[in-house]
Amino acid sequence: MKLIAIQILRAAAALLVVMHHAQSEAAALAQRTGQAFAPSVLLPWAGGVDVFFVISGFIIVHAAAPHAAGPHGRRRFLAHRIARVVPLYWLVTALYLAVGLAAPAALSGAGGPLDAGSVVAAFLFWPAARADGAVQPVYGLGWTLNCEMAFYALFAVGLGWGRRPRVAWLVAALAGIVLAGAWLRPASVPLAFWSNPVMLEFALGALIALTRDEGLRLREPARAALALLGLGLLWRAAQGSADLDGFWRPLALGIPAACLVAAAALGHARAEGGRRSSIVSALAALGDASYALYLVHPFALRALREVLVRANLAALLDPWAALALMLAASVAAALLVHAFVERPMTRLARARLDPAPDPSPKTV
Repeated sequence: MKLIAIQILRAAAALLVVMHHAQSEAAALAQRTGQAFAPSVLLPWAGGVDVFFVISGFIIVHAAAPHAAGPHGRRRFLAHRIARVVPLYWLVTALYLAVGLAAPAALSGAGGPLDAGSVVAAFLFWPAARADGAVQPVYGLGWTLNCEMAFYALFAVGLGWGRRPRVAWLVAALAGIVLAGAWLRPASVPLAFWSNPVMLEFALGALIALTRDEGLRLREPARAALALLGLGLLWRAAQGSADLDGFWRPLALGIPAACLVAAAALGHARAEGGRRSSIVSALAALGDASYALYLVHPFALRALREVLVRANLAALLDPWAALALMLAASVAAALLVHAFVERPMTRLARARLDPAPDPSPKTV
């Protein structure tokens, strides 16, 4: 049974990130054509990542019970996570490398020259510094997946324990690692990366999942108030001038994200066969494709930007109209990739890594 509100929130989180990058592309177009363009500060668009992290913490804890009950729980859990995350990420990373080799001018050129160590680290989800010193993988969006993989590893340690001990371990481990990093300031790149306070956002999602699984449900007015509070806090963060680094990020963006996830999660799940409006169904379908949308949208944005420039259409369009076209292209590309690439690859990988039937009735 899917939590439709969570699926819709996943779509919204992905669209926030797409909007963040689309505005950069629209600004580049405007600069090229001499048009004025002021990016929107309505919301902290990059904060879609923070919403994703809280959702991930919720989903992993909420859907883990079948893995915990089995005799090979840790292996099955990790197999399912690898099948879900790795194939598409490896594919887009390989595509990014191919484009960079074939047409370097098509990419931003950030990060400096590649080396074999950086490429291997990217495919292994191992945090490594680029030539310019930034701790990002070859395909920049992959930094979030490096965080995800570390979270999965911590969660797998407690898998098989009771519900409350499992979440207590996860929250304590994440908090301990972050506090140790703040205190010790490790010189090791991986240790410094994994102790980033943004990792605490997974703990927020885990606590929301425990709350739901313990039976708490909120009435619609309370859920609406939580959602409005989350949106208001995000708006306030967008108006501030503070750099969202360190412990400020989980406070300024993680807490509002947790409000939104709690509002979506603490209601009653709708049965898959229940009647839904076409808008809700479309948003839920985009939520299903949110991982594809997150990974492939930079290709769609840059491709459409190049088309507009080469076809001499950029000057004919208002930058916001070009941005709308780029958003539409990103969504269309994501839905196609999800249907014809991501889902078949995930099924194949899961069949190879875990041929036993999945006993889980939960899908989120």
